[in-house]
Amino acid sequence: MQSLLDHIHPSNWSFLWDALSAFAMRLVAAAAILWIGWWVARRIGRWFAGQGSIDATLRPIVRDSAKWSVRIVALIGALSQLGIQTASIVAVLGAAGLAIGLALQGTLQNIAAGIMLLLLRPFKVGDYIDGGNGNVAGTVEEVNLFTTRLTKPDGICEFVPNSALWSNSIRNYSRNPTRRLDLEVEVSVRDDVNRAIDALRALADADPRVLREPAPQVMVSRFDDSTAVLNIRVWAKTDVFWDMRWDLSRKVRQTLNDAQCSLPLRTRELHIVQTPQEQHSPQAAQQQTH
Repeated sequence: MQSLLDHIHPSNWSFLWDALSAFAMRLVAAAAILWIGWWVARRIGRWFAGQGSIDATLRPIVRDSAKWSVRIVALIGALSQLGIQTASIVAVLGAAGLAIGLALQGTLQNIAAGIMLLLLRPFKVGDYIDGGNGNVAGTVEEVNLFTTRLTKPDGICEFVPNSALWSNSIRNYSRNPTRRLDLEVEVSVRDDVNRAIDALRALADADPRVLREPAPQVMVSRFDDSTAVLNIRVWAKTDVFWDMRWDLSRKVRQTLNDAQCSLPLRTRELHIVQTPQEQHSPQAAQQQTH
Protein backbone atom coordinates (compact mmCIF):
# COMPACT_ATOMS: atom_id res chain seq x y z
CA MET A 1 0.00 0.00 0.00
CA GLN A 2 2.84 2.37 0.89
CA SER A 3 4.58 1.58 -2.40
CA LEU A 4 1.37 2.40 -4.28
CA LEU A 5 1.13 5.79 -2.58
CA ASP A 6 4.78 6.47 -3.35
CA HIS A 7 4.11 6.00 -7.07
CA ILE A 8 1.29 8.67 -7.11
CA HIS A 9 2.47 11.77 -8.90
CA PRO A 10 2.43 14.98 -6.84
CA SER A 11 0.26 16.62 -9.50
CA ASN A 12 -2.39 13.98 -8.90
CA TRP A 13 -2.41 14.86 -5.18
CA SER A 14 -2.83 18.50 -6.09
CA PHE A 15 -5.76 17.71 -8.40
CA LEU A 16 -7.45 15.55 -5.72
CA TRP A 17 -6.99 18.23 -3.10
CA ASP A 18 -8.44 20.90 -5.39
CA ALA A 19 -11.45 18.70 -6.20
CA LEU A 20 -12.14 17.98 -2.54
CA SER A 21 -11.72 21.63 -1.66
CA ALA A 22 -14.11 22.71 -4.41
CA PHE A 23 -16.67 20.09 -3.35
CA ALA A 24 -16.36 21.14 0.28
CA MET A 25 -16.93 24.76 -0.69
CA ARG A 26 -20.01 23.82 -2.73
CA LEU A 27 -21.27 21.71 0.16
CA VAL A 28 -20.83 24.60 2.59
CA ALA A 29 -22.53 26.95 0.14
CA ALA A 30 -25.47 24.51 -0.25
CA ALA A 31 -25.82 24.19 3.52
CA ALA A 32 -25.70 27.97 3.87
CA ILE A 33 -28.41 28.38 1.23
CA LEU A 34 -30.63 25.85 3.02
CA TRP A 35 -30.10 27.51 6.40
CA ILE A 36 -30.80 30.98 5.01
CA GLY A 37 -33.85 29.71 3.11
CA TRP A 38 -35.35 28.05 6.20
CA TRP A 39 -34.59 31.15 8.28
CA VAL A 40 -36.24 33.46 5.74
CA ALA A 41 -39.24 31.09 5.47
CA ARG A 42 -39.66 31.11 9.24
CA ARG A 43 -39.52 34.91 9.34
CA ILE A 44 -42.04 35.18 6.50
CA GLY A 45 -44.36 32.77 8.31
CA ARG A 46 -44.20 34.85 11.48
CA TRP A 47 -44.80 38.03 9.49
CA PHE A 48 -47.90 36.62 7.81
CA ALA A 49 -49.18 35.27 11.14
CA GLY A 50 -49.05 38.75 12.63
CA GLN A 51 -50.70 40.53 9.71
CA GLY A 52 -54.14 41.62 10.82
CA SER A 53 -54.92 43.07 7.39
CA ILE A 54 -55.12 39.57 5.89
CA ASP A 55 -58.41 37.75 6.40
CA ALA A 56 -58.19 35.25 9.25
CA THR A 57 -59.56 32.46 7.03
CA LEU A 58 -56.92 32.99 4.31
CA ARG A 59 -54.02 33.69 6.66
CA PRO A 60 -52.97 30.05 7.39
CA ILE A 61 -52.90 28.96 3.75
CA VAL A 62 -51.12 32.15 2.62
CA ARG A 63 -48.56 31.71 5.40
CA ASP A 64 -47.88 28.04 4.57
CA SER A 65 -47.73 28.69 0.81
CA ALA A 66 -45.19 31.48 1.27
CA LYS A 67 -43.05 29.41 3.63
CA TRP A 68 -42.89 26.37 1.39
CA SER A 69 -42.28 28.45 -1.74
CA VAL A 70 -39.16 29.92 -0.14
CA ARG A 71 -38.05 26.50 1.08
CA ILE A 72 -38.44 24.91 -2.35
CA VAL A 73 -36.43 27.71 -3.96
CA ALA A 74 -33.73 27.28 -1.32
CA LEU A 75 -33.68 23.50 -1.86
CA ILE A 76 -33.31 23.88 -5.63
CA GLY A 77 -30.55 26.44 -5.12
CA ALA A 78 -28.71 24.11 -2.74
CA LEU A 79 -28.90 21.20 -5.17
CA SER A 80 -27.65 23.44 -7.98
CA GLN A 81 -24.58 24.25 -5.88
CA LEU A 82 -23.86 20.52 -5.71
CA GLY A 83 -23.87 20.29 -9.50
CA ILE A 84 -27.33 18.79 -9.94
CA GLN A 85 -29.06 20.29 -12.96
CA THR A 86 -32.36 22.11 -12.41
CA ALA A 87 -33.98 20.32 -15.36
CA SER A 88 -33.27 16.99 -13.70
CA ILE A 89 -34.77 18.26 -10.46
CA VAL A 90 -37.94 19.35 -12.23
CA ALA A 91 -38.21 15.98 -14.00
CA VAL A 92 -37.75 14.07 -10.75
CA LEU A 93 -40.28 16.27 -8.97
CA GLY A 94 -42.78 15.77 -11.79
CA ALA A 95 -42.42 11.99 -11.71
CA ALA A 96 -42.61 11.97 -7.92
CA GLY A 97 -45.65 14.23 -8.00
CA LEU A 98 -47.43 11.90 -10.41
CA ALA A 99 -46.70 8.86 -8.25
CA ILE A 100 -47.73 10.65 -5.07
CA GLY A 101 -50.89 11.93 -6.74
CA LEU A 102 -51.95 8.41 -7.73
CA ALA A 103 -51.18 7.06 -4.27
CA LEU A 104 -52.85 9.89 -2.34
CA GLN A 105 -56.05 10.54 -4.24
CA GLY A 106 -58.02 11.13 -1.04
CA THR A 107 -55.47 13.70 0.12
CA LEU A 108 -55.67 15.51 -3.21
CA GLN A 109 -59.44 15.62 -2.82
CA ASN A 110 -58.94 17.36 0.52
CA ILE A 111 -56.59 19.87 -1.13
CA ALA A 112 -59.08 20.57 -3.93
CA ALA A 113 -61.91 20.90 -1.40
CA GLY A 114 -59.79 23.24 0.74
CA ILE A 115 -59.11 25.48 -2.26
CA MET A 116 -62.82 25.59 -3.11
CA LEU A 117 -63.72 26.39 0.50
CA LEU A 118 -61.24 29.26 0.49
CA LEU A 119 -62.44 30.59 -2.86
CA LEU A 120 -66.20 30.35 -2.35
CA ARG A 121 -66.07 31.07 1.39
CA PRO A 122 -69.23 29.30 2.70
CA PHE A 123 -67.84 30.07 6.18
CA LYS A 124 -65.02 31.98 7.80
CA VAL A 125 -63.06 31.78 11.03
CA GLY A 126 -65.37 32.35 13.99
CA ASP A 127 -68.54 31.01 12.32
CA TYR A 128 -70.55 28.22 13.91
CA ILE A 129 -71.34 25.63 11.25
CA ASP A 130 -73.11 22.31 10.92
CA GLY A 131 -71.89 20.16 8.03
CA GLY A 132 -70.62 16.74 7.02
CA ASN A 133 -74.15 15.43 6.55
CA GLY A 134 -75.07 16.48 10.08
CA ASN A 135 -72.10 14.74 11.73
CA VAL A 136 -69.89 17.82 12.12
CA ALA A 137 -70.70 20.90 14.18
CA GLY A 138 -68.54 23.53 15.84
CA THR A 139 -66.90 26.93 15.61
CA VAL A 140 -64.36 27.32 12.80
CA GLU A 141 -60.88 28.00 14.16
CA GLU A 142 -58.63 27.46 11.11
CA VAL A 143 -58.92 26.34 7.48
CA ASN A 144 -55.90 24.53 6.03
CA LEU A 145 -55.32 22.79 2.71
CA PHE A 146 -56.11 19.36 4.15
CA THR A 147 -58.36 19.87 7.18
CA THR A 148 -60.60 22.40 8.90
CA ARG A 149 -60.12 22.79 12.66
CA LEU A 150 -63.30 23.20 14.70
CA THR A 151 -64.04 23.72 18.37
CA LYS A 152 -67.17 21.87 19.45
CA PRO A 153 -69.65 23.37 21.93
CA ASP A 154 -68.19 21.23 24.74
CA GLY A 155 -64.68 22.62 24.07
CA ILE A 156 -63.29 19.59 22.20
CA CYS A 157 -61.05 20.29 19.20
CA GLU A 158 -62.01 18.42 16.01
CA PHE A 159 -60.11 18.20 12.71
CA VAL A 160 -62.44 17.58 9.77
CA PRO A 161 -61.21 16.61 6.27
CA ASN A 162 -62.10 19.34 3.81
CA SER A 163 -63.70 16.82 1.44
CA ALA A 164 -66.21 15.85 4.16
CA LEU A 165 -67.38 19.46 4.34
CA TRP A 166 -67.30 20.26 0.64
CA SER A 167 -69.19 17.14 -0.47
CA ASN A 168 -72.13 17.82 1.89
CA SER A 169 -74.40 20.71 2.68
CA ILE A 170 -73.06 23.28 5.17
CA ARG A 171 -75.36 25.12 7.55
CA ASN A 172 -73.83 28.39 8.74
CA TYR A 173 -75.51 29.69 11.90
CA SER A 174 -73.40 32.86 12.06
CA ARG A 175 -73.67 34.09 8.48
CA ASN A 176 -76.91 36.09 8.73
CA PRO A 177 -77.18 38.96 11.22
CA THR A 178 -80.55 37.83 12.62
CA ARG A 179 -82.20 34.53 13.57
CA ARG A 180 -85.74 33.43 14.36
CA LEU A 181 -86.66 31.65 17.58
CA ASP A 182 -89.61 29.25 17.66
CA LEU A 183 -90.40 28.29 21.23
CA GLU A 184 -93.28 25.88 21.88
CA VAL A 185 -95.32 26.16 25.10
CA GLU A 186 -98.08 23.83 26.31
CA VAL A 187 -101.18 24.99 28.17
CA SER A 188 -104.29 23.14 29.20
CA VAL A 189 -107.33 23.44 26.93
CA ARG A 190 -109.41 24.12 30.06
CA ASP A 191 -107.56 27.43 30.56
CA ASP A 192 -108.19 30.65 28.68
CA VAL A 193 -105.96 30.28 25.64
CA ASN A 194 -106.41 33.93 24.62
CA ARG A 195 -105.22 35.09 28.03
CA ALA A 196 -102.15 32.84 27.70
CA ILE A 197 -101.40 34.28 24.25
CA ASP A 198 -101.65 37.84 25.53
CA ALA A 199 -99.35 37.07 28.48
CA LEU A 200 -96.72 35.43 26.27
CA ARG A 201 -96.88 38.30 23.76
CA ALA A 202 -96.32 40.79 26.58
CA LEU A 203 -93.34 38.71 27.72
CA ALA A 204 -91.81 38.85 24.23
CA ASP A 205 -92.46 42.59 23.88
CA ALA A 206 -90.78 43.30 27.22
CA ASP A 207 -87.49 41.64 26.21
CA PRO A 208 -85.16 44.31 24.70
CA ARG A 209 -83.33 41.69 22.62
CA VAL A 210 -86.46 40.86 20.64
CA LEU A 211 -86.55 42.80 17.38
CA ARG A 212 -89.60 44.91 16.66
CA GLU A 213 -89.40 44.09 12.95
CA PRO A 214 -90.48 41.43 12.15
CA ALA A 215 -92.98 41.79 14.96
CA PRO A 216 -93.17 39.08 17.66
CA GLN A 217 -95.91 36.49 17.18
CA VAL A 218 -97.69 34.11 19.53
CA MET A 219 -100.08 31.62 17.92
CA VAL A 220 -101.79 28.30 18.50
CA SER A 221 -99.67 25.70 16.75
CA ARG A 222 -101.80 22.58 17.33
CA PHE A 223 -103.90 20.64 19.81
CA ASP A 224 -102.57 17.42 21.36
CA ASP A 225 -105.09 15.45 23.42
CA SER A 226 -106.05 17.87 26.23
CA THR A 227 -103.18 20.27 25.51
CA ALA A 228 -103.00 23.41 23.40
CA VAL A 229 -99.50 23.95 21.97
CA LEU A 230 -98.60 27.64 21.57
CA ASN A 231 -95.69 28.88 19.48
CA ILE A 232 -93.68 31.98 20.42
CA ARG A 233 -92.00 33.27 17.25
CA VAL A 234 -89.55 36.15 17.67
CA TRP A 235 -86.48 37.46 15.84
CA ALA A 236 -83.19 38.51 17.45
CA LYS A 237 -79.63 39.33 16.48
CA THR A 238 -77.42 36.29 16.09
CA ASP A 239 -74.94 37.26 18.80
CA VAL A 240 -77.65 37.42 21.52
CA PHE A 241 -79.87 34.62 20.21
CA TRP A 242 -78.95 31.90 22.71
CA ASP A 243 -79.05 34.18 25.76
CA MET A 244 -82.51 35.33 24.74
CA ARG A 245 -83.65 31.73 24.20
CA TRP A 246 -82.57 30.59 27.66
CA ASP A 247 -84.13 33.61 29.37
CA LEU A 248 -87.46 33.26 27.58
CA SER A 249 -87.58 29.53 28.30
CA ARG A 250 -87.01 30.24 31.99
CA LYS A 251 -89.66 32.99 32.21
CA VAL A 252 -92.42 31.27 30.25
CA ARG A 253 -93.70 29.04 33.04
CA GLN A 254 -93.86 31.86 35.59
CA THR A 255 -95.65 34.06 33.06
CA LEU A 256 -98.29 31.38 32.49
CA ASN A 257 -98.69 30.87 36.23
CA ASP A 258 -99.29 34.59 36.68
CA ALA A 259 -101.92 34.39 33.92
CA GLN A 260 -103.62 31.54 35.85
CA CYS A 261 -102.77 28.98 33.19
CA SER A 262 -101.94 25.66 34.78
CA LEU A 263 -99.52 23.01 33.64
CA PRO A 264 -101.44 20.66 31.31
CA LEU A 265 -102.20 17.15 32.48
CA ARG A 266 -102.56 14.85 29.52
CA THR A 267 -105.77 12.80 29.73
CA ARG A 268 -107.34 10.38 27.30
CA GLU A 269 -110.89 9.02 27.24
CA LEU A 270 -111.34 5.33 26.54
CA HIS A 271 -114.76 4.03 25.46
CA ILE A 272 -115.41 0.25 25.44
CA VAL A 273 -118.28 -0.72 23.19
CA GLN A 274 -119.67 -4.29 23.10
CA THR A 275 -121.29 -5.68 19.98
CA PRO A 276 -124.61 -7.64 20.22
CA GLN A 277 -122.82 -10.97 19.62
CA GLU A 278 -120.49 -10.27 22.54
CA GLN A 279 -123.39 -9.44 24.84
CA HIS A 280 -125.13 -12.83 24.14
CA SER A 281 -122.02 -14.92 24.10
CA PRO A 282 -121.57 -17.64 26.82
CA GLN A 283 -118.51 -15.82 28.15
CA ALA A 284 -120.55 -12.63 28.62
CA ALA A 285 -123.36 -14.58 30.32
CA GLN A 286 -120.87 -16.23 32.64
CA GLN A 287 -119.39 -12.82 33.50
CA GLN A 288 -122.88 -11.48 34.26
CA THR A 289 -123.61 -14.41 36.64
CA HIS A 290 -120.44 -13.71 38.53
